[in-house]
Amino acid sequence: MSHDTFPIRRVDHIRHYVNNARASAFFYQHTFGFSITGYNGLETGSRDQVDYVLKQNDLTLVMSAPLRPGHPMADKIAQHGDFVQDIAFEVDDVEWAYQTALERGAESAVAPNLLEDELGQVHHAAIKTYGHTVHSFLNRDSYSGPFLPGFRAENQPGDPIGIIEVDHCVGNVELGKMNEWVKWYENVLGFHNLISFDDKDISTEYTALMSKVMSSGNGRVKFPINEPADGKKKSQIDEYLEFFGGAGVQHVALRTDDIVHTVSRLIARGVNFLNVPKTYYDTLTDRVGEIDEDIEELAQLGILVDRDDEGYLLQIFTKPITDRPTLFYEIIHRKGAKSFGKGNFKALFEAIEREQALRGTL
Repeated sequence: MSHDTFPIRRVDHIRHYVNNARASAFFYQHTFGFSITGYNGLETGSRDQVDYVLKQNDLTLVMSAPLRPGHPMADKIAQHGDFVQDIAFEVDDVEWAYQTALERGAESAVAPNLLEDELGQVHHAAIKTYGHTVHSFLNRDSYSGPFLPGFRAENQPGDPIGIIEVDHCVGNVELGKMNEWVKWYENVLGFHNLISFDDKDISTEYTALMSKVMSSGNGRVKFPINEPADGKKKSQIDEYLEFFGGAGVQHVALRTDDIVHTVSRLIARGVNFLNVPKTYYDTLTDRVGEIDEDIEELAQLGILVDRDDEGYLLQIFTKPITDRPTLFYEIIHRKGAKSFGKGNFKALFEAIEREQALRGTL
């Protein structure tokens, strides 16, 4: 692996801008099994916005909402609906990360600042990426509080479903912009292009898209970037861009080590997943070889399987979880495989097209 020119420890948290942070936190707690561990709002002295912190193993989500009309957050939510606004990184040195990113061509979102309370201090800064998405840089080595200074600890346990961490986050960008953002991640954050998919890899009879998977120097952070490609009908990327109002995060992949358990729990709690035809499973072992799981059980749940040189993976995708056909989640279980399920693209995209047809947007 090449030298890591922009050290990132991990994804620290993913912040959503939402209309109703309390309701969103309740949804993620009772559906996805997160525990509410931190709160910031009027009672803690925040006059303009409210934030709920949710945790499950190594994954932290933050739900943020404006408290007053005219808050800048409100304009963005009006444009995009509820959306992923910040994929935040934990770094060794926030000042260095920020200055280096700007020197390499990034645009500032938040200048370096120090957040402090009686439990210590957190260094913070942020840069802009595609659309209204940002990447925060955080270092909380000198902090022992619940999330950030000013937040109070909460103890509202969820019933966890085995989600371990973020596997990858996928961005949708406008036609012709994919390679621009690929270059941006290479130049600014020292990422490298792990895999590329063109419209021959990702297409059906009607729609197509192109995608490049970018990976941080240490391989811990992976960001596929998609753009639409010409097809007979409107692709899922075109649909996303239209309803979202520009470029943004399309889906977040959550890693589990027991996908049957995780997906069974989510279905029981009312989460809707994309379905592939049962014929997909008739030739599954011909395509991917022997697997540990019961194929009948996978078929019942709609879980897809793909194999690469290093092993296999199991994956499934939710339908959009917002009113707009924008943000959705992937549940992924890796058994050695480092890839992204190329063998499932056609079945998956046809499933998405069936949903688009129901929405009248294909």
